Amino acid sequence: MSRKGPSTIGTTKFDPDILLTDSDLHTRIHESLNTNDFATAIKTAFSLPPKDEYTYHATASVILDQVQAAVTAGPANGLQAWYLDPEPIHDEDGTERRKVNYPPPADIAAYVSLFDPAKPAANLLKGFKANAKKGSLRAGIADHLSSKRYVHPDITVLKLKKGAEHDNIYTDFWAWSCFSLHWAGPDASIADLHLGHHVLPVFMHHFGCACPSYESLEIIKAVSQGRSVLDVGSGNGYWTYMLRRHGLEVHAIDNGQSMWRTLWIGDTINQDGAKYMKKRTDGGKDDVLLMVYPVVGLEFTTSVLDAYKGDVICVAGTQNGNGYTGFKDEMVDSWMERERKDFEKIVQVPLPSFAGKDDALFVFRRRKGQTA
Repeated sequence: MSRKGPSTIGTTKFDPDILLTDSDLHTRIHESLNTNDFATAIKTAFSLPPKDEYTYHATASVILDQVQAAVTAGPANGLQAWYLDPEPIHDEDGTERRKVNYPPPADIAAYVSLFDPAKPAANLLKGFKANAKKGSLRAGIADHLSSKRYVHPDITVLKLKKGAEHDNIYTDFWAWSCFSLHWAGPDASIADLHLGHHVLPVFMHHFGCACPSYESLEIIKAVSQGRSVLDVGSGNGYWTYMLRRHGLEVHAIDNGQSMWRTLWIGDTINQDGAKYMKKRTDGGKDDVLLMVYPVVGLEFTTSVLDAYKGDVICVAGTQNGNGYTGFKDEMVDSWMERERKDFEKIVQVPLPSFAGKDDALFVFRRRKGQTA
């Protein structure tokens, strides 16, 4: 099916600029989210019909009514068992199980606040850790995120100017999901977790596989230094759209093999990423490469990186081994360290992570004196 974006399947009324900036629309969305009515919030945001039966295909295949039923069920049937006590419990019949630890709302709020665009992210993480009780779940989350975070000293990330607005409706839905699903961020144990929630396919179809933070957009802007960004494997274009609103020139390239209910842009270049790169002037030597959740299999990630001749690579994806890494059973940073020794990692910062996930933005820069 040929589509001219921006568009949402099931409606002709979708306008991305209105969704990001219309305060009255945001009020109605939040009224639904505040009552845990996720389905109505999505229908309101994207002008969907009251009886919507679109099937969201991703890690599971669901319709909005099924997703809402899972949200309403709460922790029933282990749907929110993100944090398991390491010590097993034995029932009377000898069955071994583990108690689920649920974070208090204050810790969830503190995790959500880590991505406040008006404050320096590094300082927020320090405060998050300093105010955690020793041995608590929050302390484990803080230790995990702190141990992973790195920003090279020569990269300056500007906080949002006082009085300025940063419109990112995805973070509104993400923040709601943290409270609704009892999620206070990833700790080290999440690497062993292979559990998701029904809301994820909806988020992926409407917004994409990873949620950009203000800091991540600022970092990409800082390392781009005025150059164009090539968003290879751009999906439905949310990252391209947000980066353009952030003042960057972005070219979105995607082979169109995946179905997205919402398209945020209308000028995606429908082409294989590696083939596009080879045709790009000097293999993208004067461009910055961005890959958001690069797919596993068919050597997609490797082929794109082989074809790219520029000096800055940005990757948004998991920072542990429980999901998409772009490589089979390996993190992107360890792969780059082994296979691309001419690059050094200059950034690894957490992204707003969905329940059960652990996402980050990585940036790699070609070492001085090295050439493609």
